[in-house]
Amino acid sequence: MLDLHDEAEAIRAYRMWHRPGGPPAAVTRSIRESDIRALEIWQVGDRLCMIMETGPAFSAAAKAQRDATDPDVRAWETLMDQFQRRLPFAPVGVKWVPAERIYSLAEQP
Repeated sequence: MLDLHDEAEAIRAYRMWHRPGGPPAAVTRSIRESDIRALEIWQVGDRLCMIMETGPAFSAAAKAQRDATDPDVRAWETLMDQFQRRLPFAPVGVKWVPAERIYSLAEQP
């Protein structure tokens, strides 16, 4: 989970950057090379929810380490930072805060 600055123009710009073909090819390549098989970002108001499906080779720590040394990914993250607002309870250095699933219809009797 992550928030956007609650400004209509910033939200419009963020959405524009995430349209098909909006993110740089190097960023999309980095995501796929990390064994992220599906990734969606959902938005309501200024709140974002990212849903990822990963394969067995995915490692969040390894992805973060690779991203830190990739100039294209760093440039993208710097650009996105102008739109994004960390959740107030996010640990220092954490942008996207993992959510915990607390309900699944499939698990109900």
